[in-house]
Amino acid sequence: MSDISSSISELKEMMKKFVKERDWTVYHHPKELAIALSIESNELLELFLFENRTLDEIQGNPKLMKMISGEVADVFAYLLSIVNTLNLDLTSIFTKKMEKNREKYPFTEFYGNYTKK
Repeated sequence: MSDISSSISELKEMMKKFVKERDWTVYHHPKELAIALSIESNELLELFLFENRTLDEIQGNPKLMKMISGEVADVFAYLLSIVNTLNLDLTSIFTKKMEKNREKYPFTEFYGNYTKK
């Protein structure tokens, strides 16, 4: 599977099946899933702690990329579990949020509005 050939609904279903097969639904309450998502996000963040690598240095380090990929997958798995538990339509809520962001941060006002170091 790849991003090009898969859909969000397929990934949601994959996560739902994984959880159900292990009878983990008893643990999958919004609070616990949000806590787990935060923990996994922090594990991803920890990989960058006290580091000042360039993008090329990060992508050129297979061991680091493997660790980053694992943590990103964990974050996404918990996000899918929250979406499944709360019966949210991820595409719909993301699209609505992006519409709000476009209004809040219009490109005409924000494009190139940064300081290069």
